[in-house]
Amino acid sequence: MATTERPPASRLRTWLLEGLSDMGKGGGRTGPHAEPEPEPEPAHKGQRWYRVMCLTGVDYFSTLGYQPGIAALAAGLLSPIATIVLVIVTLAGALPVYRRVAEESPHGEGSIAMLERLLSFWQGKLFVLTLLGFAATDFLITITLSAADASTHLIENPHLTDVLHGQQMVITLILVALLGAVFLKGFLEAIGVAVALVVTYLGLNAVVVVVGFWHVIAEGHVVTDWSSALTAEHGNVFVMIGVSLIVFPKLALGLSGFETGVAVMPHVKGDPGDTEEEPKGRIRDTKKLLTAAALIMSVFLITTSFITTVLIPEKEFEDGGKANGRALAYLAHQYLGNGFGTLYDISTIAILWFAGASAMAGLLNLMPRYLPRYGMAPQWARAVRPMVITFTLVAFLVTWIFDADVNAQGGAYATGVLVLMSSAAIAATIAARKAGQRGWTITFAVIGVVLLYVTVANVIERPDGVKIGACFIAGIILISLLSRLARAFELRVTSVTMDDMAERFVRDMSHRRIRFIANEPDRRDKAEYRDKTEQIRNDNDLPEQEDFVFVEVTVTDPSEFEAGLTVRGEVLHNRYRVLTLESSSIPNGLAALLLHVRDTTNCIPHIYFEWTEGTPFANFLRFFLFGQGEVAPVTREVLREAEPKRQQRPRVHVG
Repeated sequence: MATTERPPASRLRTWLLEGLSDMGKGGGRTGPHAEPEPEPEPAHKGQRWYRVMCLTGVDYFSTLGYQPGIAALAAGLLSPIATIVLVIVTLAGALPVYRRVAEESPHGEGSIAMLERLLSFWQGKLFVLTLLGFAATDFLITITLSAADASTHLIENPHLTDVLHGQQMVITLILVALLGAVFLKGFLEAIGVAVALVVTYLGLNAVVVVVGFWHVIAEGHVVTDWSSALTAEHGNVFVMIGVSLIVFPKLALGLSGFETGVAVMPHVKGDPGDTEEEPKGRIRDTKKLLTAAALIMSVFLITTSFITTVLIPEKEFEDGGKANGRALAYLAHQYLGNGFGTLYDISTIAILWFAGASAMAGLLNLMPRYLPRYGMAPQWARAVRPMVITFTLVAFLVTWIFDADVNAQGGAYATGVLVLMSSAAIAATIAARKAGQRGWTITFAVIGVVLLYVTVANVIERPDGVKIGACFIAGIILISLLSRLARAFELRVTSVTMDDMAERFVRDMSHRRIRFIANEPDRRDKAEYRDKTEQIRNDNDLPEQEDFVFVEVTVTDPSEFEAGLTVRGEVLHNRYRVLTLESSSIPNGLAALLLHVRDTTNCIPHIYFEWTEGTPFANFLRFFLFGQGEVAPVTREVLREAEPKRQQRPRVHVG
């Protein structure tokens, strides 16, 4: 197919749009007339599960940098007991759910893809967009919260506190900007770097925990003082458990990391005999990954919450205190000296930085997985760099709104995490029910109820989280619908396949003039086709000897954007040749067929329509939402967009 010459793009535009995704290949066009795609690169061989666990761990384990402080602020003296409740929910709730999610979506799609299959039409798309909004909340707040906590560790370091005091906002923005700059330069997730960071960070935390327990034993009165104060404040153990359940939603940050654990599944090596259809080894090893990460994190959560509660004065956790947002770093400096403490700060800043990088990579992987397929992404969203700039600017805005405060962002982060976990529990429940597993169905349903309670309680307690999530959802839906509107006339049929009968019809007509009649099927009796033929001949003043082939399109799911097209031919009433096809949009299906016929026969086809009754605006809405409406002018517009050269464009006639 001939293409029009375009002026050379500017160097900035070329740099920004470098590395378009598959959707943008072929000169930015899709459909049967697109240029052939290059050969795919060899499949990624993957890594052992414990190495990939570290890739998850830079997000999951890095929460130790701020989780003990948040737990102390939320639960006070009850922090260790509330953390035990958190661990129980982690091991008995979140872990089984995500082990099932890994089994159901072994290619890293996660729970969103599981739920996407349950709904069709526009309600399915809107549901997925809503979940994407909360996922964006989760990942973006991970970036801003991690950067804010990293700046806290930097500012509170004894060697730097006098120089950097009061500069938290500026430092956080610089860290976010540097993160964006890394991705603009070109970022590949380095599992080796993640392993080094996680091993170092967990090793330093283990030292702090051991030294902390040694001081607890050496200063035995601190445990007695803590237990006495706890009993005086809350009475018996049942009251303590009840209060812990009430404050539990505030500790939900400790549940983060499971969605990332599933997202990194494609990196897991699995067994040599694994296939894309049945990656049994990958599923098994991912379950090991999730279990090992949960167990390691559970041990650290319990031990760190205990030593920070009994060894750090309560006032130090409050805003402006030396342990605010950096409880373990406080202990590292207090008991191991400023040298070790500085090393701990560097390690914490590094892993928090890489947690932000992991979250950015998650955003860049998640959004293109859905939005382009829905036709709900602008053209520039096919490239990485414009998306990095967009996400970085949004992160700037979030940082400014929350004043780079770790505690203030906790509610928004927890909301994103909990919504995704609740959706995962619901998806696992439905999957177990479909599989006829009554026990697992009940188990997952109970877990889902618990997570929904925690989500609702968190929203009530800290509504800022759902407000931020709602802003992301509204922004994604608005941009998605505007993008879908802007791309309404884009040819989006990925391929055209014709059966033998259809090819015979086209081949026969190619020896004369190729004429199609677009027909909306009704009774499909002999009179319908006879009357339609006479009407077209009269409206267009065509001679009797001209023959036609009818084309009938059945609309499937009009909310779908891209799909292949299968054309079938049949002869009705021993006389009328009819091509039938299914498409999400009648104009797009017809335009794709015409271009395919033109390219395979080197003849310009003609198609004949009759005008549709109704106002243009109402007909456009019918086309946008339901794939129908005023078919003739829209078909012509799709053809005009797909083929800039008028003399090579299929002819559209309307009478």
